[in-house]
Amino acid sequence: MIPLTAQEIADATGGRLVGGAAPDAVVRGATTDSREVSPGFLFIAKPGEHADGHDFIPAALDQGAALVLLERECEAGGRPVPGVLVEDAVLGMGAVARRVVDRLRAGGQVRIAGITGSAGKTTTKDLVAGLLRPLGPTVSPIGSYNGEVGVPLTIFTAEEDTRYMALEMGANGLGNIEYLTSIARPDVGVVLGVGSAHAGEFGGVENIAKTKGEMVEALEPEGVAVLNADDARVWAMRSRTRAQVLALTADDSLSDEEVSAQHPGARVLRARGVSMRPGGMPSFELVGPDGSTARVDAQLIGAHHVTNLLAAAAVGLSFGVPLEDVAASLSSQKAASRWRMERTERPDGVTVVNDAYNANPESMRAALRALADMAEGRRTWAVLGGMLELGDTSIEEHDAIGRYAVRLNVSKVLAVGPLARPLFNGAVMEGSWGDEAQHVADIDEAERVLAEQLQPGDLVLFKSSRDSRLRELGDRIACQSGTTPASVDHQGDQQK
Repeated sequence: MIPLTAQEIADATGGRLVGGAAPDAVVRGATTDSREVSPGFLFIAKPGEHADGHDFIPAALDQGAALVLLERECEAGGRPVPGVLVEDAVLGMGAVARRVVDRLRAGGQVRIAGITGSAGKTTTKDLVAGLLRPLGPTVSPIGSYNGEVGVPLTIFTAEEDTRYMALEMGANGLGNIEYLTSIARPDVGVVLGVGSAHAGEFGGVENIAKTKGEMVEALEPEGVAVLNADDARVWAMRSRTRAQVLALTADDSLSDEEVSAQHPGARVLRARGVSMRPGGMPSFELVGPDGSTARVDAQLIGAHHVTNLLAAAAVGLSFGVPLEDVAASLSSQKAASRWRMERTERPDGVTVVNDAYNANPESMRAALRALADMAEGRRTWAVLGGMLELGDTSIEEHDAIGRYAVRLNVSKVLAVGPLARPLFNGAVMEGSWGDEAQHVADIDEAERVLAEQLQPGDLVLFKSSRDSRLRELGDRIACQSGTTPASVDHQGDQQK
């Protein structure tokens, strides 16, 4: 972290020094987890859903915390806690992160990309970071640190020589992206798609679109708005930005002239001639805004990653990376975060694809399409759990996913948990008879079914929202038959 004094933190947050905190005391790191504190750190005593950070202040001080960002004055060991008193610790950490960005901006070298969308944010962020890291010190979140806590924590890892930031920005309500962009102030803003994830929380898909569009509204005129032109709601956001617009498309039905005509006033970055290689990995010709081309043979599983690859390419090009270098990087990168189409080959010939970090109707369909593309004559299993936060459309959306799996000729559909019961019903109504579709109450029962019925050569996909816990079941199934965690190609770690 860029060193900040206690007085600078108080000034940034509008807080007050308490507990005898020295104004010139310097902090060189910041965290909300007392277990991660090192000497000289700022400990942020954030109230949580299940615990209050103030209860962990003594542990943080024992670990060497130099200062505490707190909402009430406290004592530890009979002494006042040296800190900065603020009304809201989460807003306070956002203000400190903003000060870090200001310091980096003053140096004149840092370039920041902000990435949002209903699906694909983490993969795109990982691709961008992998593309930029060889060019200079690059900061990106671990896994999916993408909210009002995660984005500041990511920014706190920046040092004075940081040249690039690839920041994932998530939302669960109107104004969330606006707030995050006020902290980071991106040079390039990416919107991947508008889906129905969290539609219940947002009050509808149109509110999701309104929120995602806050990304491009935050850009300065010299910035770049990267918009997925194949998503009508995203493409409509071009009217909401002062920045230059870079359109992304994988639509092969149009000629080059028609592509230009359909995207007036925008530069276009295109994936032309998309095909799927063995293993379900996409290849395409990357066509730059100037018409130059380069081949991308991606290492990611699923055609849905083409948009993510295009978005990462757009960031790289916007930051001056040559097209050939962009294509070479995208052709070499594997998934860097866990539970995103994570493939494991068991010694008994069973292939496990664990994509159960999160789910919405769009990402469910994408994962099922990838499963079908990978099949190549093998028996396929779709182990599917509930999709959360869909509101009044939940039953309808789950039913549609079950029907879609059958239309893709998935051999076995295993619906797990009460929320997934309509998914099973949809599969049956679409024509999945006998034991082709099953419903089980929980992941323990699902594990018993799989232990009894999986055969060598089977290909099994796990997909659900996080709280449905299928990622845990996927890990257990992947590690059966002699496979150990050390021999599984997890392609990175996770966090949200």
